[in-house]
Amino acid sequence: MAVKNNTQGGRDDKKTTINYNEFPLASANFVRMAIAGILIVLGFILMAGGANEGEVFNQDIFSTRRIIIGPTVSFLGFVYMAFAINYKKKNKGNKEA
Repeated sequence: MAVKNNTQGGRDDKKTTINYNEFPLASANFVRMAIAGILIVLGFILMAGGANEGEVFNQDIFSTRRIIIGPTVSFLGFVYMAFAINYKKKNKGNKEA
């Protein structure tokens, strides 16, 4: 634990305690980030498939799974990742605004 002096213009107004043992993210954040990572990988798996090979046209490259569902799942995974990083648990006992 360290003590930091907040000085402005030579005045010593307050001393702030900094605790270096606290993590910026809680375990709930890491669980949510893992879920988001799984969603992103699942979206890419849904987009995977065979390509159009030579003279034979493969109609599967235009399937709904590959052009709508896969990218949507991946995008939602990225959005959920941003939420997971910024998530903070609300304190029910503290009613200060």
